[in-house]
Amino acid sequence: MNTRAKRLVLPLGGALIASTVVGASLATSAEAAPDRKTHTMSTSGDAKSIAGNWTATRLKAAKHYTEDAGVSGKLSTSKKASADGKAGLVPPTGQGKGSAGKSKNVNLPLTVGRVFFEVDGKPYYCSGSVVESKYKNLVATAGHCVYDTDKNKPVQNFVFIPGYHQGKAARGIYVGAKMHTHYDFDVYEDYDRDYAFVNVYDGIKQTGEKEVVKSEYDKHKGFKYTVDRKITADEYAKGIDKYGLNGPFWKKLTDPKVETVAKPADAQQHLEEYIKEGRNGIKLAAEEVTEAVYKAAPSGLDNNAKFERKSKKQPITQQEYQQLLKDKGDGKFLGKLEADKDTNGNETAWYKTNFFIKKWVKTTVKEEYYQSRYFIKTFASAGRLGDNVGGQGFAWNQKLGKKVFAFGYPTAAHPDGNKPYSGETMKWCYNKTYAGPAVPKYKVEEQVAIKCAFTPGSSGGPFLLQYKSSKRTGYLNGVVSLALDTDGNKRYDRVSSPYFDGETAGIYKYAANLWTGKFGG
Repeated sequence: MNTRAKRLVLPLGGALIASTVVGASLATSAEAAPDRKTHTMSTSGDAKSIAGNWTATRLKAAKHYTEDAGVSGKLSTSKKASADGKAGLVPPTGQGKGSAGKSKNVNLPLTVGRVFFEVDGKPYYCSGSVVESKYKNLVATAGHCVYDTDKNKPVQNFVFIPGYHQGKAARGIYVGAKMHTHYDFDVYEDYDRDYAFVNVYDGIKQTGEKEVVKSEYDKHKGFKYTVDRKITADEYAKGIDKYGLNGPFWKKLTDPKVETVAKPADAQQHLEEYIKEGRNGIKLAAEEVTEAVYKAAPSGLDNNAKFERKSKKQPITQQEYQQLLKDKGDGKFLGKLEADKDTNGNETAWYKTNFFIKKWVKTTVKEEYYQSRYFIKTFASAGRLGDNVGGQGFAWNQKLGKKVFAFGYPTAAHPDGNKPYSGETMKWCYNKTYAGPAVPKYKVEEQVAIKCAFTPGSSGGPFLLQYKSSKRTGYLNGVVSLALDTDGNKRYDRVSSPYFDGETAGIYKYAANLWTGKFGG
């Protein structure tokens, strides 16, 4: 499915984490199955490598995840979301150890943080919060923060960092294992179901790094990197004598026409095919020529020869053959084209031959010498997410008009250019829920909204019902989905969330009872 263009509202980057023991009052996993779509995000064997990829520099480089930056306008009222059964609550377990700080006399929840992920190799983030689950391993967030609807697959290298603050992950990094969304969001991109629950592995803390020899580096399955140090020609020669071509010593040769970096394994074969190195600034330089010039050049090579000729014949596909025939007609191909034929005259194989002559020329080839140093990062288990930060409760089929707190990490500017948030610290809003505006381009008909000036970056952040500042806990009753400018003045004035009903509760129960295995196993 393709991403929609020019939207009236913006998805806000963010994720919500959930960990809770699910009671029998929720729908069974069998009941939830028709509405649920589950995808694997990573294996436990990849967890260290994924966590190691999220360095402080890369965390700070991540951008809020929003698919569009269109200007909003006046929006019509949507249908009022309605319950599909009895209201229900799963209680929170309380906060973990420590404090997330205060903001204008409100104690911030330990459970809220940022989710980070990659799309097409680029780092992005959303907001999120932990919710109660049996194995203390559940994160709730917006559906658009875990599933790439443009490519119809999960985002990559997903992690959650509770209490994120300015590139720090004091309570560990939690790698996504499995994600669960509503079928209507996964298949139809229906933002009335723009929520997701993500099971994570035990947390990982980066404890340090150490330098190792190349053999240990090659065997290491986790995060690793190399640092190259420039050395002298004498150091290079001694290194090759001691460690051979597969050791940590290599050279880079730069030519005005050809630049190649030769790593240890091929250091002695640099430009061997076409160019041989000479001495005292003299070398053999290759030039591609026509077959006629090639045949006229002298053959053989010794210390007194001025020329050498060389041809290269290789099989090609019929399509390549046809294209080269066209190039030859345009004068762009110097070589020779041949085709094998069967007894009936049908072509069965195709070949291309290139012709080169080599001649001694004065050169400015430069050699630079390097030694590679090998480093691996070391990790320790941070334990289960819910044990470290607690877990918010879960609520569904609740009446509108109740006051909720919204928490998240807004960062983008308002449409008028004003940018009140940095995205590096947690923010909050507090207001009553009401039937949110209809947004046809997102297929939104029954979301709920609150007055709030959050900007993109806060997607996936929690709507917490009955939040007690003293305990830092409440009941997850929504996740930030869209930023709304309902009066068209180019300032976001609302955030909206899907309505949590019995179908949401069924998907939640399935996720809240799923085990992700022990750390590293």
